[in-house]
Amino acid sequence: MRTGSTTYDAIVIGAGGMGSAAAFHLARRGQRVLVLEQFVAGHELGSSHGTSRIIRLAYFEHPDYVPLVRAAYALWEALARDAGEILLLRTGGLDLGPPEGALVRGALEACRVHGLPHEVYGAEEIHRRFPGLQPRPPARGVYQPDAGMLAVEKCVLAHLTLARQHGAVVHEEEPVLAVEPLAGDAVRVITSRGSYEAARAVVTAGPWAGRLLAELRLPLSVERQYFAFFRPRRPELFEIGRLPVFIWELPDHHLYYGLPPCGLPGLKVARHHGGTIVDPDTVNRRFEAEDEAGLRAFLQECLPEGNGELMLGKVCLYTNTPDEDFIIDRDPRHPQVVLAAGFSGHGFKFASVVGEILADLAITGWTPHPIARFAISRFR
Repeated sequence: MRTGSTTYDAIVIGAGGMGSAAAFHLARRGQRVLVLEQFVAGHELGSSHGTSRIIRLAYFEHPDYVPLVRAAYALWEALARDAGEILLLRTGGLDLGPPEGALVRGALEACRVHGLPHEVYGAEEIHRRFPGLQPRPPARGVYQPDAGMLAVEKCVLAHLTLARQHGAVVHEEEPVLAVEPLAGDAVRVITSRGSYEAARAVVTAGPWAGRLLAELRLPLSVERQYFAFFRPRRPELFEIGRLPVFIWELPDHHLYYGLPPCGLPGLKVARHHGGTIVDPDTVNRRFEAEDEAGLRAFLQECLPEGNGELMLGKVCLYTNTPDEDFIIDRDPRHPQVVLAAGFSGHGFKFASVVGEILADLAITGWTPHPIARFAISRFR
């Protein structure tokens, strides 16, 4: 077993959306950083892939998220400038469904609390403005112009590339077996290749976080999800500029979401939650006929001109908490271990600011960002 001396200020475990951002922010502040990724960077086995992801301000989950989304927007734009890449594209966003549903009510509440510019449309007006969408009365929609898309894999690789430029060391295909807090202000991380010591460990292991931090007994469950790209029957109705990103609550309260073409020339659609609970190491990663059938049923009802040829279907994983709020905190017994987990299918848009928060917690133990909502203590 190869053993390293205490060379690093921080070891980041997991190089997906949150880990890549944490590595960048730590390295940019002059920290000596080691990143340990069990697969290759930019892999498709966790939660940080899928070509495009929605970013939105009208946050129906709770108005408390809006300040963090605003900070995330600014950091994504800064990352794009530093990387010389287009990472964020504003398309406008539409939350639509029953007027009394959680989606429309929550989006309106976020807009009201934070003074967000928005418009409210009935079903006929939605179809007139966005003819690819065919809602039925009494559906309503909340349109917020700042919403858009993030190029998910490009975001992860941009954070890692810039982290390396600031001196971070990235080890791929090196699974972490254990995180061992040491006496004093240090931690040992044991991997398949050896062990390393540092002042801090930042655990951003996605679906594997609960296993790696088993002693904390975090209430995390891993859910199999899927998404697909379809070639629309009338592509002109679904281009950027004709179709905003959208989330759609059906009368049965199931949520679906969609994005115009970005990276692939197809309409991306997925169901939000409703998958099966799985083990991330044994999950069925094949996009099955029943997965396609569920998405086609939604398309046929709500976006019939988008219900064309299947171009690509993929599986991804949600790591859920019982309340679907995140966990961003320090281990209450070992504050040299910082963790971020349980992003419950709506976390990637926050990765840029979560990386900054994790760097704050690792370096000073405190962050100016509002994260009380995400404390581990709420589960005790």
